[in-house]
Amino acid sequence: MSAPAPPLVMSDTDREVLAKVARSTSAAHREVIRARVLLAAADGAGNRTIAAEHGISPMTVRAWRSAFATEGLKHWGKVKKGRGRKPSIPSETIAEIVRMTTKVTPKGETHWSTRSLAKELGISHSTVHRVWSELGLKPHRVDTFKVSNDPAFDEKVIDVVGLYLNPPEQAVVLAMDEKSSVQALDRSQASLPMKPGRGATMTHDYKRHGTTTLFAALDVLTGKVIGQCLPKHRHEEFLKFLKTIDREVPDDLDVHLILDNYATHKHAKVKEWTRKHPRFHFHFTPTSASWLNQVERWFRDLTEKNLRRGMFRSVPELIDSIEEYMEANNQDPKPYVWTATAESILAKVARARASLNEQANQN
Repeated sequence: MSAPAPPLVMSDTDREVLAKVARSTSAAHREVIRARVLLAAADGAGNRTIAAEHGISPMTVRAWRSAFATEGLKHWGKVKKGRGRKPSIPSETIAEIVRMTTKVTPKGETHWSTRSLAKELGISHSTVHRVWSELGLKPHRVDTFKVSNDPAFDEKVIDVVGLYLNPPEQAVVLAMDEKSSVQALDRSQASLPMKPGRGATMTHDYKRHGTTTLFAALDVLTGKVIGQCLPKHRHEEFLKFLKTIDREVPDDLDVHLILDNYATHKHAKVKEWTRKHPRFHFHFTPTSASWLNQVERWFRDLTEKNLRRGMFRSVPELIDSIEEYMEANNQDPKPYVWTATAESILAKVARARASLNEQANQN
């Protein structure tokens, strides 16, 4: 009977690299198994024990040990020259995959999967996947957009972008909007914390405890936010928030507010208030162009970093959390850098309109 193999000698650096590969969920399965085998060998496990635990032969274990002892990680993951064939996909097949993906839909369905298209074309689903990956085709995904039909689109874009790129002197530019019906949601069961090898968990269902509306005005120059949570988003609440802005902004500065076209912002009482406060200037974004308002980007960060995974047992608890996020933001504010010129935006929208018109004419 042969003596058991001695523990495989490896450096701390090699052990760290192999441990990462062994835990990987994206590395090739063979490489993950190989890493685990080498780590077990370094811990002193016998070849037959390792082989039995990982479903491979003792000969394979010995070969991997020998290769590592000789070369270490020098040629890790590399295939020896000449081994394996170089797969290629005929250009006609690629063209047909692209045509079917972009021009045709399967019967009764909105888009192809790799397997449904492979079955239709009589090829392997891995071939379809390769072509989609290399060409960036993602039929399972759809991006939402809407080209604005605002008759004053050009003038409004030039006005708003001008404030971003060349703000007036002795003035503050605030991108303002409401995030309405923010829900105080609590999960139906306690969540489990994150631990090595597993992310945090939370139940898919929840309990509703009411809503609030967040009024927020982002200083586009500094990144600071003036915010206020109010029960609703009527013109009464908007007026209350305007008074808050009036108190927060120094009296010697004009206030340029970038707003959407929500009817509340154009209410008669709001217009009356602005006449009595001439330092306030409203600049309206085009209809269906919320992306032009920088505060929407801040709302997205608030949702991702605070609201989406938060658990709130009451509306006051939700408001406290939002205010804490705003306070932390204002202690270390970071403005969003606007780079797109009005000309580039108008050109892009013009191309989108032309594409839509072409598509409509084809239909």
